[in-house]
Amino acid sequence: MIIRILEVMIPVIAVAGLGSLYSLKKRTDLGGINALSVNVFLPALVFSVMSSQDFDLARYPGLAIAAAAVFFGSGLLAWPLAVLFRYDPRTFLPPMMFNNCGNLGLPLAILAFGDAGLAPAVVLLIVTNLLYFSFGIYIVSREVNWRDVVLSPTILASVAGLIVSLFHIPIPLVVATPIDMLGDALIPVMLFTLGIRLVDVKLSDWKLGLLGAVICPLTGLIIALAVQPLLQLPPDQFGPLLLYSILPPAVLVYLVAEQYGQEPEKVAAMVGFGNIAAIAVVPLMLPFVLP
Repeated sequence: MIIRILEVMIPVIAVAGLGSLYSLKKRTDLGGINALSVNVFLPALVFSVMSSQDFDLARYPGLAIAAAAVFFGSGLLAWPLAVLFRYDPRTFLPPMMFNNCGNLGLPLAILAFGDAGLAPAVVLLIVTNLLYFSFGIYIVSREVNWRDVVLSPTILASVAGLIVSLFHIPIPLVVATPIDMLGDALIPVMLFTLGIRLVDVKLSDWKLGLLGAVICPLTGLIIALAVQPLLQLPPDQFGPLLLYSILPPAVLVYLVAEQYGQEPEKVAAMVGFGNIAAIAVVPLMLPFVLP
């Protein structure tokens, strides 16, 4: 079991560590890389997974419901703590609700469960992204551009992939191969950029950062365990759900907070400390989810 845990964690730490070392030597503007990841690599991966013959949509409604429960449930559990410690809920709640199911979640799913873990991880990612870019953005800005949500590349790729899967539309190899190649590029790029982001972690607001590092995985795990008796997810879905539930806040939450001027320095502390703490939190969960 120790060897399996190391097999999962060492690649994550190594690639993210290389990103951090590279950023220390050469400051990197992630704007272009993030745009490529969100608009090209991620949609390619989503389409590749959802259009494959192995993807059966009928298997995952329970997992989608569980992802929504973790998203909203984490916010409900974290809200009283925001009031107790006198933090603005618009600052504190989004990082607790939107976890790093992209940069960290997808690589961990591949390393922990192999190719079989990719489809559940993509389902969790799609549901979480859809909820964050609607309800999550509303918490911060009090408005939602539904046109941008519906027409986002990831959602369009999801719909296209589902249509191909449901109607068994054959994809020519000459088309499928480059899409698969672009999707495969997402995993290392996400880990590398995560390492670059961690270099910018600051010690200001460290109390809030440590609180978020504890509350984010704890609330997610509580909700995941609470819904399992109701949903009765099979092991190949419950394992990815447990791993998903303890992931730290997503880096994207900080970018949105910065865009809307919602105390971005405090959000950055929660994101930074949470992702660093994941180095300890994730191995604690792995013995319970590894096949």
